Amino acid sequence: MCVKDQVCRGGPSGSSAHLRGHNRRDRALHIGQYMNRFLFVAADFLSRPPGFYVMLIAMVLCTALVPFGLTNVVTYALSVAAIVITGVVLIQGYRDTAAIHAKLDEIIVSLAETRNDVVGLEHAEPEQIREKLAILEEEAAQKSGSLT
Repeated sequence: MCVKDQVCRGGPSGSSAHLRGHNRRDRALHIGQYMNRFLFVAADFLSRPPGFYVMLIAMVLCTALVPFGLTNVVTYALSVAAIVITGVVLIQGYRDTAAIHAKLDEIIVSLAETRNDVVGLEHAEPEQIREKLAILEEEAAQKSGSLT
């Protein structure tokens, strides 16, 4: 059965078409979870020295194939390697940024004299972030001016 708030396009609730729709979505969710796990494990491996050495060896092997007239294969392999490395950088950057935000949010929440209105600011629109940053900088300038 569908939850009321979810949109279900699988047919009348309880019908076989309805259940097939859920099975497809469930499979897609499971595939997505496995893909995420695979990508994070691959990014973790490739961002460490052994993974870097594997990529270097692969690039050397591809370059060694050029004299044998396999320029197209080499170009393709090196292009794929560049895309993979870009993905690794993006995934690792996402993980690092998310961890830093969680740690900073924890610090903000744990300090009694801080304001909690900046928690979650990374999800705001760029203009809202600029406005809040301007307010915080102005407050900091006023406090540093009163201390001197």
